[in-house]
Amino acid sequence: MADFDLVIRRARCATAADVFEADIGIRGGVIVALGSSLPAGHEEIDAAGRWVLPGGIDGHCHLDQPTSDGSRMADDFLTGTRSAACGGTTTVLPFALQMKGQSLRAAVENYHRRAEGKASIDYAFHLIVTDPTPEVLSEELPSLIREGYTSFKIYMTYDDLKLADREFIDVLAVAREHGALVMVHAENADCIAWLTERLLARGHTASRYHATARPMLVEREATHRAIAYAELVDVPILIVHVSGREAVEQVRWAHSHGLRIYAETCPQYLFLTAEDLGITDDDHQGAKCICSPPPRDRANQQLVWDGLESGVFQIFSSDHAPFTFAGPEGKFAAGENASFDRIPNGIPGLETRLALLFSHGVETGRLTIQQFVALTATNVARMYGLYPRKGSIAVGADADLVIWETDIDRRIGNADLHHAVDYTPYEGIPVSAWPALTLSRGEVVWQDGEYLGVAGRGHFLRCDLPEPARPKARPEAGHTWSV
Repeated sequence: MADFDLVIRRARCATAADVFEADIGIRGGVIVALGSSLPAGHEEIDAAGRWVLPGGIDGHCHLDQPTSDGSRMADDFLTGTRSAACGGTTTVLPFALQMKGQSLRAAVENYHRRAEGKASIDYAFHLIVTDPTPEVLSEELPSLIREGYTSFKIYMTYDDLKLADREFIDVLAVAREHGALVMVHAENADCIAWLTERLLARGHTASRYHATARPMLVEREATHRAIAYAELVDVPILIVHVSGREAVEQVRWAHSHGLRIYAETCPQYLFLTAEDLGITDDDHQGAKCICSPPPRDRANQQLVWDGLESGVFQIFSSDHAPFTFAGPEGKFAAGENASFDRIPNGIPGLETRLALLFSHGVETGRLTIQQFVALTATNVARMYGLYPRKGSIAVGADADLVIWETDIDRRIGNADLHHAVDYTPYEGIPVSAWPALTLSRGEVVWQDGEYLGVAGRGHFLRCDLPEPARPKARPEAGHTWSV
């Protein structure tokens, strides 16, 4: 009788800390042994010395999320998790959005219905808090945190999502009291509205003016304000999708002052620029790359790469927000001549996130393999209360593993991807690495170009209180340290 359900032989393993060679023994979907010449498994896979890494965790993606502008996200939990698995991601954390006037619990229940029976890989939910009523703050949020929804996002822009400053502070206070992590979309809504009004009044409606309406200073100011509020309440926060120098400088300032401020960035800030939004006013293709904050310039691309290398950023996420380019519910839901401010924000990227960073980070020497694992899996699991079950190769961890094929010659093409979007903003970008095989809890969901996942096999994950959300311990006044 076989000792293991599955053994992966001759694996070149990497975690956020180590690189080692081992056979990996798996039983019941869990890693139960790491060693040399393990006993036979019921099934065996020969990694043949290739990299075997923890499955990616995408801590920031939007799937089947309700909208209020007539648009509809192209990916639901069926197509979104399929796409993720084919790109080496084994856990996703999309958002349960509270619409204004809706209870937070109703939003969670609605999102569970959307996910039910569809996900082929494991998933957890962040919350999006848009209406922090006294009941939400005193009852619903604390209760949901206890039930495993331990992270939530708040917006400083978008009229139907943003919180007022006092509401922002109130939400931070609840997070501090109950041990949850707050994610912040940091852009100054009033500055954006002021700029947008003046651009439209001058007839500047094309996609490319999206970047003009959202310059780096609006991200810088909001990031500064978010950090100040976090300092006031004495609670860590995560600034999501940081785009370039001015917001990075605010995060560095916070670090230099001992504040627990975390930062995330995304592929669009490494591979796209403002020119991808269009160079001329009649370039409608630029709508494909409208996202917020917008991509900046090549100098900022390098600065973001530097931040990934130096530790400014703890997480690398896709911010997958899938709207089709064509069709009545996609980028032009408001009409084929819609102005930039009426085009849905967001770009697809679940499937391409890991290959882009591996190819242009690890393969070029910009990042170590350990940094890649930390940014795409381990840190994400820690940040959202899923570690050590997820995000590492260790006895007792879920057998979420990816065997990587390297030294390949390939260009990203939408025809090869598995999402439900009719384009990728990364079309034609070369990659030298791609997952050859993806295991989700010991089951093969992607192998040699074939999707093998099954709808509904993904488990919903209740998240623990994340250690990074814990405020810094402060010695009592007058305490004398002794050695």
